[in-house]
Amino acid sequence: MDIDALKSAHPDHWKKAAAIRALTLDAVHAANSGHSGMPMGMADVATVLFEKHLKFDAANPEWPDRDRFILSAGHGSMLLYSLLYLTGDAEITLDQIKNFRQLGAKTAGHPENFLAKAIETTTGPLGQGIANSVGFAMAEEIQRARFGAKLVDHHTYVIAGDGCLMEGVSHEAIGLAGRQKLSKITVFWDDNNITIDGKVALSDRTDQKARFEAAGWHVQEIDGHNPEEIDAAITAAKKSDLPSMIACKTHIALGHAAQDTSKGHGALTDPEQLTAAKEAYDWPYGPFEVPAEIKSAWEAIGQRGAAARGDWETRFSAASGAKQKEFERQQNGEAPKKLSATIKALKKQVSEEKPKAATRKSSEMVLEVINPIMPETLGGSADLTGSNNTKTGDLGVFDVDNRAGRYVYFGIREHGMASAMNGMALHGGVRPYGGTFMCFTDYARPAMRLSALMQQPVVYVMTHDSIGLGEDGPTHQPVEHLAISRATPNTLVFRPADTVETAEAWEIALTQQKTPSVLSLTRQGLPTVRTEHKTKNMVAQGGYVLADAEGKREVILIATGSEVEIAMQARETLQAEGIGVRVVSMPCMELFAQQDDAYRKRVLPGGPVRVGIEAGMRAGGWDRWLLGERGREAKAGFIGMDSFGASAPAGELFEHFGITAEAVVAKVKDLLG
Repeated sequence: MDIDALKSAHPDHWKKAAAIRALTLDAVHAANSGHSGMPMGMADVATVLFEKHLKFDAANPEWPDRDRFILSAGHGSMLLYSLLYLTGDAEITLDQIKNFRQLGAKTAGHPENFLAKAIETTTGPLGQGIANSVGFAMAEEIQRARFGAKLVDHHTYVIAGDGCLMEGVSHEAIGLAGRQKLSKITVFWDDNNITIDGKVALSDRTDQKARFEAAGWHVQEIDGHNPEEIDAAITAAKKSDLPSMIACKTHIALGHAAQDTSKGHGALTDPEQLTAAKEAYDWPYGPFEVPAEIKSAWEAIGQRGAAARGDWETRFSAASGAKQKEFERQQNGEAPKKLSATIKALKKQVSEEKPKAATRKSSEMVLEVINPIMPETLGGSADLTGSNNTKTGDLGVFDVDNRAGRYVYFGIREHGMASAMNGMALHGGVRPYGGTFMCFTDYARPAMRLSALMQQPVVYVMTHDSIGLGEDGPTHQPVEHLAISRATPNTLVFRPADTVETAEAWEIALTQQKTPSVLSLTRQGLPTVRTEHKTKNMVAQGGYVLADAEGKREVILIATGSEVEIAMQARETLQAEGIGVRVVSMPCMELFAQQDDAYRKRVLPGGPVRVGIEAGMRAGGWDRWLLGERGREAKAGFIGMDSFGASAPAGELFEHFGITAEAVVAKVKDLLG
C-alpha cells in the first residue's frame, strides 16, 4: 500500500503513524546521528499493535501482567522512544526526544533497560532482543503455571529486522521457541530487504519464512503498511498454539528520498529531503511538533490499558495474603528468609564430614537444598546436564505439557541459553541459572556481557574450569576465561575452593539484585579446606585468611579454586622448614576489591613475599594483589598458565605446566633469596 492509498483509506491511522515518522526525522536530524529508516518503515505495524492489541498502561509501565514489547532491531530506537512519548510515558518527555543520543538523556542511541521503566530490555547487538523474548515467554508460562491465569496472562511482541535474523543467536532462539511451543511470542519481521551494505541478497538468500516454519512457528506474510492486514495477522497470531512470525513487507525510510536504499538505514539529516518527506506525509508542522489532536489520540491509547490493569489489581487483591506476598517476593527478586539458615546448615554438615568433591558436585549439593526453598529458581544446561550438575530431583522438566517444570534442556545453544536467561530475569519472577563448560563462555559471552550491562542477576554455572578437566585438551581447557569474566564490569566471578565456599558463593549470587555471577567450578575432586565451621559468609569478603603463619610471617600465598589445595600443601612444606606462610583464599576478586582498605590491609599486609596460584592467566586481575596493595614486583610471583593446555590426565597436566606445591615452594625460596 503506497502513501496516497494509505492516507486515503486510513486517515486516522496515517496521522498517528506519521507522528512517529516525523519525530524520528526530527530527532535524528537534531542529533546528526542515528538510524531513521526502520522507525519510518515499521511505524504502521507499531501503531496497530499499540492501538489495538498491546496490553499496557503508560502510567504504570512496570505492571506485572502487561504485554512486553521488545525492539530487537535496537538501532531503530526512535520508534520506541516516539511510541513512549506519544502514549504519555512520564520518563520519555519531549525534551528527551529532543536530546536523542545526547549525554545524560534516557533516549540513548540504542534502548537501555536501566534508563527508563518502559524499556523492557537493552537491544542493539542484533538478535539479542528476539533471543531475550524466548526467556520472557518462558517466564510468563512458568509464572502462569505457578500463580494461575488470573494473575499471569500476557504476550511478548518483538520487532526484528533482517540483521536480527542473520545473527546466529536468532537460529538458537527460534529453535528453542518452536520446540517449546511458546505461543505467546509474536515476532514482526521487518522485511525491507535492506542492510547497511545494500540489498540483503548481497550476503544472504535464506527463505526466512520457511526457516521459521521448519522450527515449528506459525508464519504469515502481510503488507506491513496495511493496517487491516496488520490487525488481522496479530489477531490470528494470538489464536495460534505456536509461536508466531509475521513477515511484514515494508519500505525502509518510507516517503523519503532514501526509501528502499541502504542510505535509508542510517541517519537521514538532509534538511531539504526532510522537508520533502514531511510534505509527502501531509505534515506541515515544525520540528518536534505534534498537533494536540494527534497527541491526545495517542495518549488515549496509552490510557486504554488502565482498565485492564485495574481489573488485574482487583483479582490480585482477591488472592490469598500468602499468594500475594509470595508473588511480590518473587517479582521483586527477594531471596526467601530461609536461604541464610539453609546455607549455614549445609556448611556445618560439610565442615564436619569433610567430603572430597569436585566443586561442580558441590554446586549440585547446594542446589539440592536451595531449589526446594526457592520456587523461583529455574535451572538449565546447554546439553551438559550430567556434567554441569545443574538438575536436582525436585525441579521437574519445563516442557509443553509441564509449564510448572523448573529445568530447561536448552540444547547446544550457549548463546541462546544465556540470552533467554536474560529475558527471564528481565521479565521478573524467575531466578535463572544455566550451565556449560567454562571454555564455552566464548559462545555465551555476548549475552553474559549484556547481563552485566542490563544489571540482571543471572547465574552462570561454568564447570570444567581449568586444565583440570584433562583429556579433552586445549580446545576445552579455559586459560583466559577467568580474565575475560573478571574484566567485565558489574560481574562477580567466583572460583570456590571447596563445598563450603561453593555454598557461600551461591548464597551471594542468589541475593544479588543487579549483578550477574559466574561460578567457575572444577571437574576434579577437591578436599574440604574449610574444616572449621563459621556462620559468617567468608566468600562475601572476596578474600580471607584461610591459614595463618606459624611464627614470623614471611610469605603470603594467594590462591583460588582448585589451587587453594596446592597452596595449603606448599604451606605445610615451608612451615616445616621454618618459613612462616599465610594462605589467603580469594574466591572473588571483585568482592575483595569492594572491602575497605583496613580489611584488605589486614589480609594482605606489606612486607611478605607474595605468590599467586591459579591455573589460568596472570592477566586475570592478579597484578593488583601481587604488585599493588602494598606488594612489590621484586617480591611477587605467579604460578599458573602462560599458554594453552594439552590433552592428558589432569594430574599429569598440573605437573607438566608446573602448577604444583613443589613449584610454589621453589618460587617462594627464589623470591626470599
